[in-house]
Amino acid sequence: MSQNTRKIYTVSELTSELKTLLEESFPFVWISGEISNLSRPVSGHFYFTLKDENSQIRAVMFRGQNKKLKFTLDDGLSIIGLGRINLYEPRGNYQIIFEYIEPKGIGALQLGFEKLKIRLSEEGLFDDKYKSPLPFLPNKICIITSPSGSVIHDIIDIVHRRFYNIPIEIIPVKVQGDSAAGEIVSAFDMINTLADSKERADVVILARGGGSIEDLAAFNSEEVARAIFASRIPVISAVGHETDYTISDFVADLRAPTPSAAAELVVPLKYELTNRCDEMFKNLIARIYNNIDKLNSSLNELNNRLVDPRKNIQDFRLKIDDYINRLLKSIYNIIDKRRSQ
Repeated sequence: MSQNTRKIYTVSELTSELKTLLEESFPFVWISGEISNLSRPVSGHFYFTLKDENSQIRAVMFRGQNKKLKFTLDDGLSIIGLGRINLYEPRGNYQIIFEYIEPKGIGALQLGFEKLKIRLSEEGLFDDKYKSPLPFLPNKICIITSPSGSVIHDIIDIVHRRFYNIPIEIIPVKVQGDSAAGEIVSAFDMINTLADSKERADVVILARGGGSIEDLAAFNSEEVARAIFASRIPVISAVGHETDYTISDFVADLRAPTPSAAAELVVPLKYELTNRCDEMFKNLIARIYNNIDKLNSSLNELNNRLVDPRKNIQDFRLKIDDYINRLLKSIYNIIDKRRSQ
């Protein structure tokens, strides 16, 4: 082949054509892998290598996109991301520029959450007509949660601060892991078994702290949702932070934004009730005395209108005396007339 018929590229030309070919063939791609060699320069951009068992690719996420991340990137983290292929011509390296990243597994869990939410909603498990009102002042509160951690201590502290002598029963369960859902269902079964006994609880708080969608998987399970729906005792769902929503929140009789908020919702402030009782007692006493005063006034008014019975008796006595005198005079006159005849 002569040199005139051969196509000879310069490095820049070949690189430019490869850049065009790559970027047009892969405008946007979903890709998964493990992060390594992560760097965060002062520019605010993220540079790292995305790898699997056999290969690796350079990756970039610019500052405008990484500000939207709701989790922290770190070496060893497995991710799924959406990006576009780019070839950096000065070095001849190709890389992927990410627009969106999520921890691996989140997509499947979120999809499962949405599907289950739609199905249970269509079955009516979220309908308001099935939700029971909470008791104004429960005789006993049951808490289903992990016995360790700050959640249980926060709930107990707040409940006792608001109403210090109210009974609390704690049913310890795992709130994370493969066995968590089964333990929560068993706890509801036990509580409802005692629903007709004297030791029954009047309200149940299902609680745990915040976490990722993977951490909250037990509270997004169908078996826990159906256990809450079947509960004969009203249930407050207090799972995660205020922005976290789980299937349990939609099925429960009441959703609390946080476990601490659930403790505030479940019982009123005792000193407020005491003050209200004192005020009602004072108002009752004042009304009683006011009513007595009104009756006294009415009695005095009637008394003033009523003639003294003794005066009537005296008048009758005078009339009797007068009648007697007149009768005697008539008798004497008759006698005199008879005597004269």
